[in-house]
Amino acid sequence: MPQLDSNQLWERFKKYYTEFPSINLSLDISRMNFTEEFIEEMRPRLAKAFRAMAELEAGAIANPDENRMVGHYWLRNSSLAPTTEIKTAIDQTLADIKAFTAKVHAGEITGADGNFEHFLIIGIGGSALGPQFVSKALTQPGQDRMTPWFIDNTDPDGIDQIKAKLANLLGKTLVIVISKSGGTKETRNGMLEIHAAYEEAGLDFSKHAVAITGEGSNLDQIASTESWVQRFPMWDWVGGRTSETSAVGLLPAALQGFDIDGFLRGAAACDEVTRNESFEENPAAQLAAMWYYSGDGQGRKDMVILPYKDRLELFSKYLQQLIMESLGKELDLDGNIVNQGIAVYGNKGSTDQHAYVQQLRDGIHNFFVTFIRVLTHRDNTSMEVDPGITTGDYLDGFYQGTRKALYENKRESITININNIDGFNIGMLIALYERTVGYYSSLVNINAYHQPGVEAGKKAAGEIIEIQRKIALFLKENAERRYSLIDLAVEIGGESKHEEIYLICQNLAENPSTGITKTGGDTIDSTHYSAN
Repeated sequence: MPQLDSNQLWERFKKYYTEFPSINLSLDISRMNFTEEFIEEMRPRLAKAFRAMAELEAGAIANPDENRMVGHYWLRNSSLAPTTEIKTAIDQTLADIKAFTAKVHAGEITGADGNFEHFLIIGIGGSALGPQFVSKALTQPGQDRMTPWFIDNTDPDGIDQIKAKLANLLGKTLVIVISKSGGTKETRNGMLEIHAAYEEAGLDFSKHAVAITGEGSNLDQIASTESWVQRFPMWDWVGGRTSETSAVGLLPAALQGFDIDGFLRGAAACDEVTRNESFEENPAAQLAAMWYYSGDGQGRKDMVILPYKDRLELFSKYLQQLIMESLGKELDLDGNIVNQGIAVYGNKGSTDQHAYVQQLRDGIHNFFVTFIRVLTHRDNTSMEVDPGITTGDYLDGFYQGTRKALYENKRESITININNIDGFNIGMLIALYERTVGYYSSLVNINAYHQPGVEAGKKAAGEIIEIQRKIALFLKENAERRYSLIDLAVEIGGESKHEEIYLICQNLAENPSTGITKTGGDTIDSTHYSAN
C-alpha cells in the first residue's frame, strides 16, 4: 500500500478509528496498511473465531490437550457459567474475598504485631504478573489500605532483598502463596524461605499465611494441616495467565483497597462488547485481524507495546506472558507443525524516545507498534511548564510525534485510547487482550490454553536437580578424593551429561554453603571437584 498524503490519511483515520463509549475505549487501526480486500478476506475466518468463542463460553472443551473447559470469562459474569456448581463457586469465592478483606481492614484478623499493614505475594508467572501490573496501575500512595510486596522468582538474592525490607514488618505482613498445582518449585521455594524467616523471628507463619490453590493440591494440604488463616480456590478451567479476575488478582487488589467490583464490571463490559460478531463493532476482532495482517498469520513481526503512562509500565510484561505463552505453539489443533507465536516487548513512553525508538524508526523492520494513550493527564490541575503547555501535553506530543515519525518511515502502528486509569478501565484492558488472544488463536488454529513448552522446561529443570543431588551425595560420600568431570560422569552414570555436570559443578563450587570446591588446571578437563 503506497504512502498516503495528509488528506488521504485523515480520511483513512475517520474510516478506521472507532469509539466504544460503553467501555471508555477508542481504537485506531488506520496506521496499519491493510486493504479493504484484506478485511473482506478475514470475515469468514472471524466468523469461525466467533463461533469457537461462543462454544468456549458455553463450556466446550476448549483445551483439548488437557480435556478442560476454559472459563475465565465466567469469573466476571457468573451467570454465563455452564453449571450451577461453577456459578455458586464463583459467587461464593467473591463473597469470601470481600468478607475476608473487610475483616483484615477492620482489624478482626491480625498478625503477631497487630493489624496487617502489608501483604507479600509469593507466586510466579500469571500468579504474580497480573497482581503486580494491577498494583502498579491502581496504587494511590498514602491512600492504599495495605502495601504489597512480591517474590516472583527462586533467586536467593531477590528473596533476601524482600526479607531484609520486611525484617521488622513480618508481624504485620499477610503472606499470600499462589500456586494452582501447589507444586510449582519457584513458589514453594519462596514459601519455605519466608516460612524460615518467620521462624527465625519467633513468629508463627501459619497465623500470617493465606493459600490460593487448587482443591486437594500439595499447597492446599499444607495450608489445611497447618491451619493457615484462609484458603481460596483456583479451578482447573482458569489458566494462570488468565487468572487476574479470579482470587489470584481479586484478593490482592481488594487488600490494597481497590474497587474490585468496578474492575470486574470493566472486564464484563468489555466481554459484552467483544462478543459482537461485526468486525467494525468489535475491538478485539479488529486487534486480532491486525495481528494476523502484520505477521501474515505466522507471527513474522514482533509486537511492541508502548503505553504512554507510568502506571501502565508493567502492561507490556503482563501481555508478554499472556500473548507469548498462549500463542507460542509448535503444533496446530490438527497436529501440524506450524511454530506459531508473536514476540512481545515494550516499555513506556516517552522513555522510549530515548531508548529504542531510534531502531524502531530506522532499523530492521520486523515489528508493529501498539500505542496505549491515556487522555486524562492527572487527577488535579496541571501547572504550565511553557505558556499554555503542561507536562501532560508534552507526553501526548511525544506520542503523536513518534506515531508520525514511524509512519513516515513505513512503520505501522495501532493506538488504543482510554480516558483514564481506574479499576473499570484496567479490567477492560485485561479482558480486551484476553479476548483478542482467543480470537487470534482461532484464526491460526492453535490451542491458546495449554503450555507444553513451559512444562518441558519444568521437566528438564527437575532432571538437572536430580543430577545435582547425585553429584553432591557422591562427592560427600567420597570426600577423600578429587574427581574430574569425566570421572564424575562415570561414577553417577551420566556419561551423556558432561555439559550438564560441568554447569552443575560450576554452580556448586561458587557457593560455599554447598561444601563443594574445585581445584586444578586451566582447562575444563583438568579441573577437579571434591567435598570439604
